[in-house]
Amino acid sequence: MIGDGWDDQPAMRPDAGPDVEPTRARIAIITGTRAEFGLLAPVMDAVARNNALQLLVIAAGSHLVLPAQTFHEVKARFKVAGIVPMQVAGRTGRAADVQAVGSGVGRFGREFTRLQPACVVVLGDRVEAFAAAAAASIGGYAVAHIHGGDRAEGVADEAMRHAITKLAHIHFPATEASVKRIIAMGEDEFRVHRVGSPAIDAIASIGPVSGERYEALGSPTCVLLHHPVGGDDETEEANASAILDELEGERVLALMPNLDAGRAGIARAIKQAGVRSENHLPREEFVGLLRWLAVSKGVLLGNSSAALIEAAAVGVRAVDIGPRQAGRERCANVVHIDSPRGGALRRAIASARALDLAGLEHPYGDGRAGERIAAVLARTDFRAASLLRKRNAY
Repeated sequence: MIGDGWDDQPAMRPDAGPDVEPTRARIAIITGTRAEFGLLAPVMDAVARNNALQLLVIAAGSHLVLPAQTFHEVKARFKVAGIVPMQVAGRTGRAADVQAVGSGVGRFGREFTRLQPACVVVLGDRVEAFAAAAAASIGGYAVAHIHGGDRAEGVADEAMRHAITKLAHIHFPATEASVKRIIAMGEDEFRVHRVGSPAIDAIASIGPVSGERYEALGSPTCVLLHHPVGGDDETEEANASAILDELEGERVLALMPNLDAGRAGIARAIKQAGVRSENHLPREEFVGLLRWLAVSKGVLLGNSSAALIEAAAVGVRAVDIGPRQAGRERCANVVHIDSPRGGALRRAIASARALDLAGLEHPYGDGRAGERIAAVLARTDFRAASLLRKRNAY
């Protein structure tokens, strides 16, 4: 709630008295990408630990695109209750995303009919979250949305994130600014619980990667994590090449981008630049790499939200490039540039390395988002008419 700080005392279900005992509720948590699985894992852990809840993990979307490397990562950590294929390998672009959403809504609907969850939990703004939220809301299931209320331009991210907010019945924003945006959108205050970002959960327990692994990754001074922003392959390739051309003299590790349109162009630019690259790093290894960057004044480059959230929590200097994160809250560890060209990126890297990060603070919580989310879910009556029947609050 506005002004109430972190939601450590979750509101009671809207029509329940203090003596109501929670029942064991089936909580379906949807993961569709490698990035949000890293954020959702602590939420899944907290739900699994809660005696009032039963965890159902549904793997969807890009997890299932061959070679499905990240699906095996999900399966290694959690029992998967269902799968929802959406994208087709080799097909990218806005038209392909439309087809993926259409396929996903139908497939999610069938999985929800089979599994009968009390609540469907989604995170963020991607097509997998939107398809799941649409299927659940239309199908009469409660929807809980993590990281609603944020601003980030992305491809269609801003619109889809706020559309999910209007489909959702329970909101778990990360920051006070996001709380205010959700309420300004006409959502009832009793639905909104400020919990922090699950991206911060467990970070304190993750140490740096070993020295041997850091050397195997090329002992990078700069790590590039740059995603497409909706251009065609040629445009995205040119933009990524412009970044890489500015990194002479740096030891660069490039992490391959997500599956949005333009990915192939960025991958080509990385290959042509001849820099060290990794298709995927498990979250623990990614955070462990950030630990090395923090102590060595290395820099995280690109347009990932990790530069604004995880990097701020770990104390890593970052350069945010272009419009993808436009509007998202950022901390004193970040230098922003609109374009890398004309020496702008080299100057930004120098400015980032000169930052004094002593006493760095961030608005994304204290590492207890997962347990707060589980606590709210455990105290919610998902059958309550006052929860499921939504109307604009003003």
